[in-house]
Amino acid sequence: MIYHNGLNFECQKCGNCCSGIPGYVYLTIDEIKNIARYLGIKPDDFIKKYTLKVIINGEPRLSLIETQNFDCIFYSKNKGCEIYPVRPYQCRSFPFWPANLENHEAWIKVSRLCPGVNRGRYYSAEEIREILLKQPDYNMNHFR
Repeated sequence: MIYHNGLNFECQKCGNCCSGIPGYVYLTIDEIKNIARYLGIKPDDFIKKYTLKVIINGEPRLSLIETQNFDCIFYSKNKGCEIYPVRPYQCRSFPFWPANLENHEAWIKVSRLCPGVNRGRYYSAEEIREILLKQPDYNMNHFR
């Protein structure tokens, strides 16, 4: 891991991490409940309308759906993230994901996508480690 001296990051609200690239945004049951409450709908209705089930490393997970151009369903070029106050942990922890922190090349690659990487707020190694340790369990078999 490359963060032993800490790293800088400050979101520039560009939307690059929310749009144009296929991927998954995994959800926990608590995140589903929080987002559904924020939207004023029932969690079951949220799941039906805004998620899809995927199998990752043999475990079932729920992910937010994307638009045809690979934007997050809740991202708008004009408004940004429409669920920002209750966005999933995966979104809140970006760019401090294990794959981005594996080596210097991975960090450089994410910096090309995200103009906030290597700018702004300094995160100590301890803070980054804490972010990594808070990674939720997304396995649907563990939903209560």
